[in-house]
Amino acid sequence: MDKIFRALASRHRRSVLDALYERAGQSLTELCEHRQMTRQAVSRHLAVLEDAGLVVARWEGREKLHYLNPVPLRRLHDRWLRKFDGSTADALLGMKHSLEHRPRLHR
Repeated sequence: MDKIFRALASRHRRSVLDALYERAGQSLTELCEHRQMTRQAVSRHLAVLEDAGLVVARWEGREKLHYLNPVPLRRLHDRWLRKFDGSTADALLGMKHSLEHRPRLHR
């Protein structure tokens, strides 16, 4: 899980994941096209994403194609986020709002 959280901490890596979500099977060149990052920077971000299991790559001829792997995201959701779905999250947000907007007691 630590590798997944670390990988997701970067907005650049999240943008790569977004691109692979929109269109699977992109090469490094394609992933670099709409980013203001060097090829080496995109390559390093891909390596972190691959190490976390969020991206898998497959060689097709001389081209390495990258794909989003949703399984680690699902595990993250099931372990950390599901418990805050629906009514639990609504209750916590309501409590937060109440605490932030209650009158302060002066001593």
